[in-house]
Amino acid sequence: MTGRAGRNRRSAVGDDPVIAVYQEIRARGSADFGEVTAELGLTAEESGRHRAELLRLGLLVPAGARHAPREELDGGRPLPGDRDRVTAVLPEIALLRVLDRERGTLREHLDRADRFHEVVSALTNRFLATGGDLADPETEVEFVADYRRIQQFLNDMADFARQDIRALSPAAPGRELPERVLDRDRRVIGRGVTVRSIYSRHAWAQPDSADLIARRREAGVEIRLSTVVPMNLVLVDDHLALVPADPDDRDAGAVLVRGPALVRSYRAFYEHCWYAAAPCPEGDAAQRGAEALTEQQHAVLRMLGAGMKDERIARALGVSLRTVSRLVAELMQELNTASRFEAGVRAARRGWLD
Repeated sequence: MTGRAGRNRRSAVGDDPVIAVYQEIRARGSADFGEVTAELGLTAEESGRHRAELLRLGLLVPAGARHAPREELDGGRPLPGDRDRVTAVLPEIALLRVLDRERGTLREHLDRADRFHEVVSALTNRFLATGGDLADPETEVEFVADYRRIQQFLNDMADFARQDIRALSPAAPGRELPERVLDRDRRVIGRGVTVRSIYSRHAWAQPDSADLIARRREAGVEIRLSTVVPMNLVLVDDHLALVPADPDDRDAGAVLVRGPALVRSYRAFYEHCWYAAAPCPEGDAAQRGAEALTEQQHAVLRMLGAGMKDERIARALGVSLRTVSRLVAELMQELNTASRFEAGVRAARRGWLD
């Protein structure tokens, strides 16, 4: 039985075990390299050789502190069990990095030209031309469930972007270390790439997230605020988009979209959100939240604090009950509360009713 199982695993590898290993790890997002090669029936010697080749081509990178969620780090370092974990990199990004790395040295180091062409040939002939999910240059949609793979994409975009990076953020990153975010910002902006981000007003009113937003602005990120930010979204030039698989469940994974045909639609949506949002104001975080409210929202908040019912508020403002319900829902979201009473209490504590 063991022999037949081993032969069946070996047959699944096909003619090129390197491609089989890469595709398996890419399908998982990130994985323990030794476990994957063992499941495919490869020997330890084969596993080591293929790991070295994939790392050399830039198609795999060791998973480290920049990939792990905050709760999986020990003092900023990955836990010991992640020592052999690797994360997949898109073939075109690996190729782009090779081209960038070699561009400035080809003229001076002709002896390195053979190795450069060997890498380009390997990427082009063996990985970009393997067909199916890796070869379509126009449009590709890929579901990514592993958080480390999502983090690898966010890291890759810092090298891939040539024009701009645009992001929607309902809240400040909860699973990422702030320094990780700021490091990406500095790398990208240092190359002349424009970085823009839209945050919710609620995030701006919270001290911790307001601090990160302010630091990102100091680093050169263009920041705007909106009462409602519908979902997380990252756009890189006209070529890449990272959108949530389920906007209401951050653990549901993400969808990686490649190709201008789809990305342009997300870009148009982002531009609408950007022009509907307001510039990020200066001042104390709690007071910033109050200043961000409209005059109508201020009036509704004061009336709620006085215990008035929706009907009286609607008559006082000369608006419909539906408009009052919408304004109350916006205030509850701004104050991050589940009830009107709690919203009134929290607004009073912040001095918004003065």
